[in-house]
Amino acid sequence: MIEKTIRMNYLYDFYQALLTEKQNQYMTMYYLDDLSLGEIAEQFDVSRQAVYDNIKRTEALLEEYETKLMLLRRYEERQALIQRLKTAIMEQGSPDTMIEIVEALEKLE
Repeated sequence: MIEKTIRMNYLYDFYQALLTEKQNQYMTMYYLDDLSLGEIAEQFDVSRQAVYDNIKRTEALLEEYETKLMLLRRYEERQALIQRLKTAIMEQGSPDTMIEIVEALEKLE
């Protein structure tokens, strides 16, 4: 469950501008403010099921955006390469290794 929450938070960070105001409000309240479905439903005067359905549809939409745009995947790849570069620098790795990592980073742009 924690992995899903972290993933949804990342996806939301990358794609929130593509969501409607209502989707943004529900996702913020549920994932960032940690409100329950009942608490959100009460604030919007809708059923708990309506909130649940909206959040599930929004989660699916975020996953669809990620499938098409791959912003999170590229971000994670960039972070892994940066970590490899830091390790190579700390261990005084070969210049060829560092150049290879930098070139891989450039390809992600």
